[in-house]
Amino acid sequence: MTHRYPVNWQEFYRNAQALAWRLNEGVTWNGMVAITRGGLVPAAIVARELGIRKIDTISIVSYDESDKQIDPLVIKSCQIDNQGSGWLIIDDLVDTGTTAKIVRTMLPKAHIAAIYAKPSGKDHVDTFMTEVSQDTWIVFPWEEEV
Repeated sequence: MTHRYPVNWQEFYRNAQALAWRLNEGVTWNGMVAITRGGLVPAAIVARELGIRKIDTISIVSYDESDKQIDPLVIKSCQIDNQGSGWLIIDDLVDTGTTAKIVRTMLPKAHIAAIYAKPSGKDHVDTFMTEVSQDTWIVFPWEEEV
């Protein structure tokens, strides 16, 4: 059974801000990579909190139009030197860790962070803010119809 967990804008913003504070402990980042599409909104919040202006994207499709998992497909990568050393990778959620594993092979020295982490994926990111159960489907505020 899948449990739906709707997150409102205020809760999401607070979690993204808290993640930024956690990532700000004595580190100066060279730049940030947002994993599209889900990582775009948290990346904007985290970048603002950390004063990061150099931002790139990586796009990996791992769900189809009906939210079913598919074999991942990299449709846009980024060109970052030094294997990502000093770069921060941001995503909204790490579920199974598939996307994070792909990004780790592309940028093995980068720091991967997510707002939410499920048990199967949490070991594939360096930092996350909130753990949710594997059977939770997070409904982000930008996915809700108004």
